[in-house]
Amino acid sequence: MLKQDLYHYWDAARIIPAVRRAHDLEAACQSPWPVIFLLIGDLMTAEDYVRQGLAAGKQVFLHADFISGLGGDPIVMKYIAERARPTGIISTKSHFVKHAKKNGMKAIQRVFLIDTSALEHGIQNIEQSAPDAVEIMPGLLPKVIGRMSSATRLPIIAGGLIQDRAEVEQALAAGASAVSMGARQLWQ
Repeated sequence: MLKQDLYHYWDAARIIPAVRRAHDLEAACQSPWPVIFLLIGDLMTAEDYVRQGLAAGKQVFLHADFISGLGGDPIVMKYIAERARPTGIISTKSHFVKHAKKNGMKAIQRVFLIDTSALEHGIQNIEQSAPDAVEIMPGLLPKVIGRMSSATRLPIIAGGLIQDRAEVEQALAAGASAVSMGARQLWQ
């Protein structure tokens, strides 16, 4: 289970490198952190990127919404599970989360929290899709991180707009289990 992985593998810093450019994958693979989020790839490259991360001993979560050429049909999860074979997926789409789990992958539900309605709708989606963890964006909302942590027993990952160590510490203090970020200088 992802929650056990979070608490077992990560110390107080709990950083997740979020790879947005192919040339950053090597740095993520060499980082001390056990999980990588892949926000890159297409039908032709995703499998290789996942393989590189797994070969480095990382748990690799592929952002299914960003994989060009796959479309939105739930059969995509079967394809990803059988071809790319990541540890799991990240998606804003509840049906992708459900189908990923049916295909033996872990799933992280990404939720954009722009207002109170989005927060309430996000909590409902989480209850229906039953992900292994939740990534909330932007990750600079301590009050909302605390509310989401209280609303679910799932690990909360804060992501988006985090640029320095103080922001990482603030998100963790608010109740986030981990922080995902593209700010490569914080991966080490």
